Amino acid sequence: MRKYFTCILIASAFLAKAQTQTDTLKTNSLQEVVVTASRLIESILVSPVSVQKVNKTTIALSPALSFFDGLENAQGIHMITPSLGFKVLNARGFSNTTNVRFAQLVDGMDVQSPHIGGAIGNALGPTDLDIDNVEILPGTASALYGMNTVNGLANFFTKNPFTSEGISIQHKMAINHVNDRYSKVKPFSETTLRFAKVISTKWALKVNGAHTKGYDWIVSDQTELNGNANGSTNLFGADNPAQDPVNGYGNESSNRRTISLGGRNYVVARTGYQEMDVVNYNLQNVKADAGIYYKVAQDAMLTYSYHFSELDNVYQRANRFRLQNYRLQQHAIQYQSKSIQAKLYINSENTGKSYNLRSMAENMDRSYKPDNTWYTDFTDGFNQSVSAGATVADALRQARTVADAGRYQPGTPAFNGQLAKLQGINNWDVGAALRVKASLVHGELQVNLTENYLQSLKTKYDLDLLIGADHRTYIIVPDGNYFVNPEPAQEGKNINYSKTGGFISIGKGLFQSKLKLGAILRADKNDYFKTTFNPRFSAVYSLVHNHNIRASFQSGYRFPSIFEAYSNVNSGGVKRVGGLPVMSSGIFENAWLATSITAFQTAVLADINQTGLTQAAAIEKNKGLLRKNPYTYLKPEHAKTWEAGYKGLFFNSNLYANADVYLSRFSNFIAQANMNVPNSTNEATIPADLYNRTTQSPYRMYTNSQSVIDNFGFSAGLNYKFKKDLIVSANTTFSKLRNTENQDGLEDGFNTPKWIYNISVSKKNLLKNTDATLAYRWQSKYLSQTFLVSGQVPSYSSLDAQVSYHIPVIKSLIKVGATNLLNQYYNSFLGGPSIGGTYYVSVGYGIN
Repeated sequence: MRKYFTCILIASAFLAKAQTQTDTLKTNSLQEVVVTASRLIESILVSPVSVQKVNKTTIALSPALSFFDGLENAQGIHMITPSLGFKVLNARGFSNTTNVRFAQLVDGMDVQSPHIGGAIGNALGPTDLDIDNVEILPGTASALYGMNTVNGLANFFTKNPFTSEGISIQHKMAINHVNDRYSKVKPFSETTLRFAKVISTKWALKVNGAHTKGYDWIVSDQTELNGNANGSTNLFGADNPAQDPVNGYGNESSNRRTISLGGRNYVVARTGYQEMDVVNYNLQNVKADAGIYYKVAQDAMLTYSYHFSELDNVYQRANRFRLQNYRLQQHAIQYQSKSIQAKLYINSENTGKSYNLRSMAENMDRSYKPDNTWYTDFTDGFNQSVSAGATVADALRQARTVADAGRYQPGTPAFNGQLAKLQGINNWDVGAALRVKASLVHGELQVNLTENYLQSLKTKYDLDLLIGADHRTYIIVPDGNYFVNPEPAQEGKNINYSKTGGFISIGKGLFQSKLKLGAILRADKNDYFKTTFNPRFSAVYSLVHNHNIRASFQSGYRFPSIFEAYSNVNSGGVKRVGGLPVMSSGIFENAWLATSITAFQTAVLADINQTGLTQAAAIEKNKGLLRKNPYTYLKPEHAKTWEAGYKGLFFNSNLYANADVYLSRFSNFIAQANMNVPNSTNEATIPADLYNRTTQSPYRMYTNSQSVIDNFGFSAGLNYKFKKDLIVSANTTFSKLRNTENQDGLEDGFNTPKWIYNISVSKKNLLKNTDATLAYRWQSKYLSQTFLVSGQVPSYSSLDAQVSYHIPVIKSLIKVGATNLLNQYYNSFLGGPSIGGTYYVSVGYGIN
């Protein structure tokens, strides 16, 4: 693979050297402007930090099913796929299925789902017909953008109706699940409409709509998570009565007990269900947006926009969820001129009829037979089988059959009726419903002081001076299950969680602007934390025209998200609690680490079964394995990043080169820790309580890692435009985690491949009015660590292709393509779906 990559680069450079002519197409996209890196209009070549621009040409030539899917091939980006309708962007490590460290903006406005703390794929984002370009900042952007950007952000820019008027229609038809052992071939469709109209010289409007329908990728990882639970009695594999496959739910640790059978102790789990039994994989997304645009002046615009989305798909956090009738909305007012930008917007969500798959499975079991009854029946069945002469392994299997008598069988009317009933019960101790209503209100103002008000500073001293301020309040409606208001005398009232910040940015040009220095200082204040300060210092030096080197340092803080701060939910017998003192007072102080409890229980079990010790004696012998919880209440997460890079144009501006190298250091990394609180505070009885699963309360707490964590890496990319419209692009990304101090193993999984390669070749006018693209992606294996499962994600590659034919007379486009053309199924992370090929035809009218 690396040899192939190297050959492509050498060939590109050789051909470039021979090229002596240039044209508009070749140079047009290589000297573009960006605004996201500095919140000022500037050439991409002199941006002070790494920024990737995905322009209209790249989007049009992409073989991906949508523009959003195509961002996976951008330099420095790592994308994972929890669902066909829910993909997660990330950069520079610590990827997970709810990425609260990487923000998604649409025209500068955050489109996150408030209680989740991140965007649900592109559910509230632009359609393929309305996207203009995308700017991606891989790496810390907190100095300018505040919270949720310690890993970076993507800013999606939509088309302006004043400059992009008319009606456009696009329909995609596709198939997937080809040669899927769990499903027949399934159809996929998406219909998109865009209408934009200039009403007068002052007024314009646009409307977008899209309807997507398909069948989600299937999850069925049968890797055993609890294979050694009964190792002390030599029961492994199919003989193990405590089996826990990755995507089997209802048989996790809180659904297991240690019971005495025939003089020995066995760990026994309830039977549980496969994910396919308790989820509907039908996928649907209906989204629309509308905007009214008013030109206050020639260079000033006032806009009102409304975005709406209702979706059915699968979402994953520590557990997997079926999102059903999940609704997101955004109302926004925005004013923009050369000197002033002001935004006020409200995001709201309603989770509709969504539900937790794990809670559904375990409460499906418990609703036909409570745990105590089931384990009594299991014990009776075992004793009867042993009395009849059965072996231990056979007796355990027969005991399960006895205990499972009357169990709901997947696909039957009784099962489906019970699933619908549990879907409506908003209490995960007995039901599965996810019923959350939440909003965020965000306002911001930014003023470029040297554009109009202090022009002399710009003219005489080559200074840019920018100031800004913002405020955000999250509003959560307590549902009594997922969120409760913990404040005294505020039960049932809305939870408000706010943050206010501001920044000042100064840029100075020296030596005829060959050297540009920049400094930004940002301050942010959260309701529960002291003011934090985020600086950024940068320098860009233009060696000669079109060759620029840059260096920067910046600091970023991330305040806990709503879920990390306020969650208060029982999930499979484990109480997940936010890390604010108002939520978790008394838990940290009285808890013991779950990892030590597991080691203690395993050692006690071995001594009882293998050495003949009594339970009391085994507990006394091994109680030294227990470890008191060392963690405490949440603090803001802190990141420092050092970065250097280069951008340049070669060979008459035909070759664009971009490279960056970085080192990031995290402290107070926000993560989760499992800990149990014994029912007794008597030190003499605590070990016995921690051996018995029924005399302790398990918690999963949001807290801070005590480790200081370094990660470093680099990315490099080349884009060459040959004569006759041939475009060759290649990029590579390297990421590496290095723990440095106080290693405690608590930090979130790095969950990022060490190497990612992307190579694409596009030919415009391959034949008359016909364009074509081949794109190849490869990523190395990596360690995936989540609360669902940990292990190695195998390396994988994907070949995508498209051919598009333009019909200029009727402004139409026909596109035929495939993603994962060779249909080699892969997993982008453990516990997630197997992703195969998708083969599509797209027909569009009014496509420019």
